[in-house]
Amino acid sequence: MRKLLNDERGFTLVEMLLVMLVITVLLLIMIPNVTKNSSIIGDKGCEALLSMVDAQIQAYRLDTGSQPNSIDDLNSPEYLEDRFDEEHTLNCPNGNTITIVNNKAVANGG
Repeated sequence: MRKLLNDERGFTLVEMLLVMLVITVLLLIMIPNVTKNSSIIGDKGCEALLSMVDAQIQAYRLDTGSQPNSIDDLNSPEYLEDRFDEEHTLNCPNGNTITIVNNKAVANGG
């Protein structure tokens, strides 16, 4: 019992510095890859949202018998109301604004 209490093993300062060095190197390798891929993720999210808006345009046409005049026509509980922001605009994850041109959803540079 006495031997267990006196056994003060632990990490040395050199071992701790080596662990910190390895973690730092891993972070330096990983962070640029994550930031590079964030724009790709935003673009893919925008493509998915455009597909959803196109589907809602078709649903609006089937429900009302006419095409929506603007994106504001889809700002209702039956369609995309929960996707609009406080300014009543529909934005992609990458910041582009979605509008309707020729009965098709289009993302304009934001």
